[in-house]
Amino acid sequence: MPRIKVKRSALTVDMTAMTDVSFLLLTFFILTAVAKQPDPLDVKIPSSTYKLKVPEIDIAILTIGKGKVFFEAAGQEVRISMLEKMGAQYRIDFSPEEKKRFSVISSFGVPVQSLKKFISMDAAKRKASGLETGIPADSANNQLADWVLHSRKAVAELHATSMRVSIKGDAAEEYPAIKKIVDILQKQKINKFSLLTNQE
Repeated sequence: MPRIKVKRSALTVDMTAMTDVSFLLLTFFILTAVAKQPDPLDVKIPSSTYKLKVPEIDIAILTIGKGKVFFEAAGQEVRISMLEKMGAQYRIDFSPEEKKRFSVISSFGVPVQSLKKFISMDAAKRKASGLETGIPADSANNQLADWVLHSRKAVAELHATSMRVSIKGDAAEEYPAIKKIVDILQKQKINKFSLLTNQE
């Protein structure tokens, strides 16, 4: 007995709903994206064959170049907490607006005494202001050690974990400048840190 052939009809799928969802998602991601701020200190980092991804949270990056040291801590709440701790130590009161503005500054390199003036400027004026002379890291005025200490405390209090530290040094920077930063870290018993490099 022959098989009965079922007549097949072409399927039509309405893509209107899918298109709407796609454009809504695209709009959401565009509007919530945060542009990466340019580094205040241009450094040419050395190359390496070792590959290890740097985490995006609970990390501090020390940028060293041209005799200056810049500091960056990941996370807005970490930045606010560490600013409050620095303010308490150096007896500087920061307003809620100043704390909010500081929380979106990625990397900075100013003495704590100039920080209020630095925070009040917009991004274009900060670069041209001449305030970014680097964070003092000498034995008489070691503000860098205080920033590292207070950022570690902030990460421990907020995320109950230890903060990782990375050093981003200019390839042309002299060895004593890097060693001084390593000594500051080792005095706080930070013996494990990474050096940021370009991949060969």
